Amino acid sequence: MEHHQARPRESAEGQRAGIEVGEVRGRRARGAFLRFPWRIYANDPQWVPPLLMERKEFIDPKKHPFLRHGAATHFLAFRGGRPVGRILVSDDPNYNAEHATNVGCFGMFETIDDGRVAAALLDAAADWLRARGRTQILGPIDYSTNYACGLLIEGFDTPPRIMMNHNPPYYARLLEAWGLSKAKDLYSWWFDDVFDMMATWKDKAERLLARGRITVRHFQVRDMAAELARCKRIYNSAWERNWGFVKMTDSEFDYLAKDLRRVALPELLLFAEMDGAPVGFSMTLPDINEAMRPLNGRLFPWGLPIGLVRFMLNCRRIRTCRLLTLGVMEGYRRRGIAELLILGTLDYGKNVVGYTGAELGWTLEDNALINRAILTVGGKQYKTYRIYERDI
Repeated sequence: MEHHQARPRESAEGQRAGIEVGEVRGRRARGAFLRFPWRIYANDPQWVPPLLMERKEFIDPKKHPFLRHGAATHFLAFRGGRPVGRILVSDDPNYNAEHATNVGCFGMFETIDDGRVAAALLDAAADWLRARGRTQILGPIDYSTNYACGLLIEGFDTPPRIMMNHNPPYYARLLEAWGLSKAKDLYSWWFDDVFDMMATWKDKAERLLARGRITVRHFQVRDMAAELARCKRIYNSAWERNWGFVKMTDSEFDYLAKDLRRVALPELLLFAEMDGAPVGFSMTLPDINEAMRPLNGRLFPWGLPIGLVRFMLNCRRIRTCRLLTLGVMEGYRRRGIAELLILGTLDYGKNVVGYTGAELGWTLEDNALINRAILTVGGKQYKTYRIYERDI
């Protein structure tokens, strides 16, 4: 079998339990790695099956731009020849250079409810990082915090939104049993249409706009290249002092922009400008997880575009969105800019597109400025994700 092409990495306990862990090599092993979540979530009504073709590209070193400067590998755990767990492990030299750290990350973590399987996977990830000279492991993080990250620890009763994680409750117990401890919690917030936020805030919003020489406008598609450059400049500036943040490379940003353009609405990509200069940015995307869920991971079953047609039809019925990115450059905070971006998003999303709910997330637990702004305009914390750490 192809998963035996790599030398197995086994702990003594894993060997006693009949667990074999090996690096993913070859087409069959990659397929087993990508399809494994279907076993874990077979009876989870909240899980949204990812698109297999997108996940395949995400781990492909020839296609994903992170792997032009970073390194990664993948492990599968087997018992009796059957997959029982998986893990991604990655090393980002850019992150370590920016933060003067010596860490690597694990992500795409999935396992049956068995501490020995979880430990065998995490042992393999730690061994790989140690061989590269790293002394600490952080996760779940898929490559970096610019991608999906965090283990869901609160909010299991609602589905994950676009580009957010979902997992069984027992994962926290397994990770902590291996010795991982909390590094940081991430919050997701929910807005619904219980009351008209813009009507409540209309007068205050007008005062903020008048007082601060602030204007809010949406993305101009006809000026695509310049607008994307503005997005990247604000993104890398507004978040640079945040815990866990690493600047996107040009190729990573271009890759993400190309991917998001397929689903984004220009009217929900907002710039805040002061005296004509961009100082803040927010990006809101339709929650395409709603459209993806019925497809069971496939756009082209049996080689036919059946799933693609269903997806396009389902996209017309999406009723929720995710405010994916919200940032204000240092020096322009505490002026109501974040609130104006949120309100502009809610106003257009509710009153023009017809969305009935929106997620804003994630935010750092100790980002008091942005969390207070979200609470002020009616956000309710409804999910918590945790990033863990351990010396290795």
